[in-house]
Amino acid sequence: MKALTASRHTLSGTALALLLGIVLGVPAQAATDVAIVPFSSAPLGEAPAAWKFATLPHKQPTKFTVVELAGAHVLKVEAEDSYGNLVHALHAQVGASSTIAWRWRVDKLIDEADIKTRPGDDSAAKLCVFFAFDTAKLSLGERTRLGIAQSVTGQDVPGETLCYVWDNKLPPDTGLVNAFTKRIRFIVLESGSAKLGQWVTARRNLVADYQRMFGDESDGKVPEVIGVAVSADADNTHGHGLSYFGDVTLTP
Repeated sequence: MKALTASRHTLSGTALALLLGIVLGVPAQAATDVAIVPFSSAPLGEAPAAWKFATLPHKQPTKFTVVELAGAHVLKVEAEDSYGNLVHALHAQVGASSTIAWRWRVDKLIDEADIKTRPGDDSAAKLCVFFAFDTAKLSLGERTRLGIAQSVTGQDVPGETLCYVWDNKLPPDTGLVNAFTKRIRFIVLESGSAKLGQWVTARRNLVADYQRMFGDESDGKVPEVIGVAVSADADNTHGHGLSYFGDVTLTP
């Protein structure tokens, strides 16, 4: 995925704010392989080629680097007044037992982050899943905003994005809608500093989480998964966050 290069001045303030929330896009030419390329087998340095970097115009980029930590190759994610996503396209049909699993570690939380608000919408670590929701079911206003985002960025923008967050204050299992757009919804998995510097393993049932967070739009079926992303941002609070991710696996 190429970096986003649209001008800030092409949209109104309200539309731009919504765009900032939904540009966790996936490439127009998505991969056909369900397998997610692991970080553990990658050489040190840049992330594997299947993981594509995307950021916003006029933003400092969040840094994603494969490093060695305790003898293993993992992804280092450092946000410094920055925004960025590392996106892996795929196609996967999900069933009742479909799970997404990964391990993550946060060493530095973003002090002023508050994902309930637009000014505080930052996080040191997020793992996001993109769903191919039929946008024809959305209101005209939401379809228009998605169309603007796709036109400006040159990327397909997923109709629904579910992000698992390591937050600094909200209780674990909190579910909420992104402050910029209903197209992104959060589940807080870890919170606070009690586990800083420790690896934590996460395994989630995608169907249960999707129905919980997007049940108001669902007809009982879960759309195809079209991508996953590792994300961290500190652009709203001008803060600093540091995290690490191990391999991400999806069981369709």
